[in-house]
Amino acid sequence: MDYFKDVYDIKWLCELLGIARSSYYKWSNRIKPAYEIKNEETLETIQTYYTHFKKRYGYRRIRDNINLYTGTNHSDNYIYRLMRAYNLKSIIRRKRPGFVKTKPEQIGENKLNRVFTASNPNEKWLSDVTEFKYGYAGQKLYLCAILDLYDNSIVAYHIHHRNDNHLVFTTLKKTVKNNPNTHPMFHSDRGYQYTSRAFKSLLDKHNIVQSMSRVGKCIDNGPIENLWGIIKSEMYYLETFDTSEKLTKAIDDYIRFYNEARIQRKLKSHTPLEYRHMAI
Repeated sequence: MDYFKDVYDIKWLCELLGIARSSYYKWSNRIKPAYEIKNEETLETIQTYYTHFKKRYGYRRIRDNINLYTGTNHSDNYIYRLMRAYNLKSIIRRKRPGFVKTKPEQIGENKLNRVFTASNPNEKWLSDVTEFKYGYAGQKLYLCAILDLYDNSIVAYHIHHRNDNHLVFTTLKKTVKNNPNTHPMFHSDRGYQYTSRAFKSLLDKHNIVQSMSRVGKCIDNGPIENLWGIIKSEMYYLETFDTSEKLTKAIDDYIRFYNEARIQRKLKSHTPLEYRHMAI
């Protein structure tokens, strides 16, 4: 009511709510209890972080960032109650990905078998391709990325105007160049680039073990499907992109933010690169 009294007449507000003005003044002049002061201070901090992250984060990530950077130990439920009371919600909306059936030249066994953990960096890599539309005519950009299951870092990615062999092959070559003398398991879906003989030869050249999802089982590649949801929810769906240059820069900026600044509970409230550097 403190906010509304600056906008509306107190007498009118009291009549609207069916309370006596004396009751309002008694309430407004009271000594606030400690829990109410704490709630107000915490809410102010929540609003600061909520605005800083452009309303992308829900109560869990708001709580994680507040605790990490202010040294507090708030619970999920406490932050949730405050955000719910003031209608502070994440504005992101996720879209379900589409899938295209292809006739593979060769297929690999599902050696990963949904074991989405790794003991060391460069032990298990996951890869996939996703599309982004831009402009009024619905032109497309394609993003291929490779995710390291040890720290959820994006170890390499490539953006291209066509979803072709060049896109996937270039991404793998970048990863190998950045991580020489590594021989991980490489898991992907059955997209036609990954099932080509040329791609298998490239893996064999670098002594990389191939693994593939089963037909129609997108959960077999779940972590990188989740990555696409994060990128699109926290960046792509929140803006309008009229040029490929603007969209490319936004993807580059977000991947840098994801690797270097976005803390994850799985990584004990570290960013992927912080966690990776600790291992190295």
